[in-house]
Amino acid sequence: MADLPIELAPRLAEHLARALDIEGKIPRALEALGPVAERDVVLVDGASGLLAGRLAELGARVSLVEARGPDQFAAPDASADVVVACWSAFRGVAPDEMQQAGRLLRPGGRLLVVHDYGRDDVADLRGTLPEHGSWSRRSGPFLSAGFKIHVVHCWWTFASLDDAAEFLSAAFGDDAGPVIERLTRPRLSYNVAIYHRSFGEAVP
Repeated sequence: MADLPIELAPRLAEHLARALDIEGKIPRALEALGPVAERDVVLVDGASGLLAGRLAELGARVSLVEARGPDQFAAPDASADVVVACWSAFRGVAPDEMQQAGRLLRPGGRLLVVHDYGRDDVADLRGTLPEHGSWSRRSGPFLSAGFKIHVVHCWWTFASLDDAAEFLSAAFGDDAGPVIERLTRPRLSYNVAIYHRSFGEAVP
């Protein structure tokens, strides 16, 4: 699920992939916080290739690992300058995942974790989630563990109001009704938080 914030049937997932962040704000923010260009980047749970392709377009040398299963984080020690995880991994600051990130990263390496931030139209569809509140507080799992936060204001952008309504109804059912009714443009506000921190000290 690393390429999309929610699990959907294949047809709907393809539709959302076309609508999500067509301005490319998320990959540009990853570059600004990494950077990722001309660096070895380990992408967690990116098997579908959407985000991997965007990172490669920025010049990253991308390797893929999975956060779950027998081959969890199967990459050599100190093989990455940047580890990128979106939505599916680092849900909070699990000690085993942090240990794996520290193992993969070279001294001074960067861990970039993307999660929903909320305070937007999409949050109204998904209901109350920890990432919409407690995770971004100073006392939350990320900021209290040495991460900083960068909020990116994005959109889900559709071809038309009818296209947006069709997708939202199919993906969210009756919960989409109030959001659909207030749409005046074929896009939904969508905010993501990129939690970022370095590991160790870079060698001079």
